[in-house]
Amino acid sequence: MNTTFIHGFTQTGESWRPILDRGRFGDATCFDAPGHGASAPMDTSLWAVADTLASTMARGGLVGYSMGGRIALHIALAHPTLVSRLVLISSTPGLRSDNERSERRAGDERLAQRITEIGVNTFIDEWMRGPLFATYTPDDSDLRARRANSAVGLASSLIHQGTGSQDDLWPRLGELRMPVLLITGELDTKFTDIAQRMRTMIADATLVTVRKAGHSVHLERPDVVAQLLTDFLDA
Repeated sequence: MNTTFIHGFTQTGESWRPILDRGRFGDATCFDAPGHGASAPMDTSLWAVADTLASTMARGGLVGYSMGGRIALHIALAHPTLVSRLVLISSTPGLRSDNERSERRAGDERLAQRITEIGVNTFIDEWMRGPLFATYTPDDSDLRARRANSAVGLASSLIHQGTGSQDDLWPRLGELRMPVLLITGELDTKFTDIAQRMRTMIADATLVTVRKAGHSVHLERPDVVAQLLTDFLDA
């Protein structure tokens, strides 16, 4: 069994270690997304990123968290024969209106500018204090990995692969024919609501909402999520 993992914004492929240590995933590949870890920035669309990652990806299960979930969704839509089972953790198919996307792009650009102004270390401290991570306290190894990213790489990721630059993929969810597992934390009500709507639009979708967890559900409850992934990918 092959399983490919794609992490969230400011993380790296190593961020999946708590999950890999607790589950059975066969031949696991953990990509560094563009602009993260050892991966160079890609000043291109999410579709181009999906094509690049797919070109080196073995057929099998595909797991993405948050930003990585958005990339994984693009791969599953553009290269469905590569994805036997899809897992989207705390993910979204995009914003519905042009106005929403325009406002989000402007916000992403402001945030990218702030990263270059204050540097990665200060930005990571600010980012992890945001409401998205109110229920998650990163350990020292997590913070070290995030701080090892570059300001240029993170800024590029926000501008070119941020939610504001993503197409509205809601109308395309019905194209997914592989089994799909949606995972959210119950305390992350925004993304749980999104996942509930996604479930109704995907032919073979299961939603699991993990108790006592927020947006970083796989890091807050790695034991639970690792078992969910193992069971789903082994099925």
